[in-house]
Amino acid sequence: MKKINNLTVVIVTYLTDKKILLNCIKSIDKKINIIIVENSKKFIHKSYFLNKFSNIEVICTGLNLGYGKGNNFGLDRVKTDYALILNPDIICKDNFFKKIVKFLKKNKKFSVIGCQYSNDTAYLPAGYFNEKKHNAFQKNFFKQRKQLIKVDWVTGCSMLINLKKFKDKNIFDNNYFLYFEEFDLCKSINDRGGLVYSSSDLKVHHMGFKGSLGSIVKFKNEANRLRDWHWMWSYFYFYKKNYNYLYALVKISGKFFKSFFKAIFYTLLFDEFNRDKYLFRFLGLLFSILGFKSNYRGGRFY
Repeated sequence: MKKINNLTVVIVTYLTDKKILLNCIKSIDKKINIIIVENSKKFIHKSYFLNKFSNIEVICTGLNLGYGKGNNFGLDRVKTDYALILNPDIICKDNFFKKIVKFLKKNKKFSVIGCQYSNDTAYLPAGYFNEKKHNAFQKNFFKQRKQLIKVDWVTGCSMLINLKKFKDKNIFDNNYFLYFEEFDLCKSINDRGGLVYSSSDLKVHHMGFKGSLGSIVKFKNEANRLRDWHWMWSYFYFYKKNYNYLYALVKISGKFFKSFFKAIFYTLLFDEFNRDKYLFRFLGLLFSILGFKSNYRGGRFY
């Protein structure tokens, strides 16, 4: 298992529930160094985890950098050639790291290998940017048994990254705060001829939206507004950046007007939940269209 020493796990947290993070860490091979990047000024569980595990380093960023920038912050401190990005609500399944070693021994010329879900047979963890190719892939994905499938993109909750394939460790676009960072990364890899794979061998259990303040009941509404705003901001920004502004406008036009009219409709019905849902989607798109930064942080802008 010598190859395992050339791997570091990076986990970005933000007010993450201790039990959720503990389950994630317990599923990681004890021989692997783990960097926890806490996206705030203080990691309240720091003493607990440092006393319980000898392979953990905890770094606080000082403020909430988001997913991509938070991972860049952690990757900059990685001293190994390979890094495994994990969301804190991920549990690695049995023999996960032995299977990673197998890929590293074969020295595949990959840039990124994405994992697949053991608990979800509906949500696609990989795909293609070409819609026709993606639809055909989607029909047969859950029937295939290949260890590695070459794809255009993988989801970012669990990604094995070959840092030797990047000029520096600032691999994510820092303009994103939440959502589409991994798609943007994979698009840039594709554009320069790199290789992105999805692995049927690397299975994880993904709890989904349990890794940060979304798991805290009193912050649930704030988390929903944050997700709706940033999903739409990032959606437009991704297409504007990787295609062009006009293409992005056409792509989001239906969502833009739907969000606007539904926000008005639910306001008239005094339905606060759905009003906020579509209002914050509309505002996220509007800010992105107008070229404002992804600076909404739940009730305030930076």
